Amino acid sequence: MSDTPPPVLPPAPTPGPARSGCLTALMAIAGIFMLLPGVCALLFGGVSMFEDGKIAGDIAPFVLLGLVVGIGGVAMIWAAIKGRRVPAHPPTQP
Repeated sequence: MSDTPPPVLPPAPTPGPARSGCLTALMAIAGIFMLLPGVCALLFGGVSMFEDGKIAGDIAPFVLLGLVVGIGGVAMIWAAIKGRRVPAHPPTQP
């Protein structure tokens, strides 16, 4: 009878360098500050729509800009909480 050696398993991937807690906190704080223009845009846009039934033309660009900055704040908070994803397997070289 012949004994076959067990198959050689590839080495387990090593995790990448961890992000510091200070960077995560700074990203979350910056994201919270970026939410403030979004809240103001919702407030002023809502008041404008309540009074006239539509957003006034002179305030519409500011409302849009505030909403974009607020969405950026949500994305920054999400990125700070979620963190960077490490690939499951390192790329193989031919």
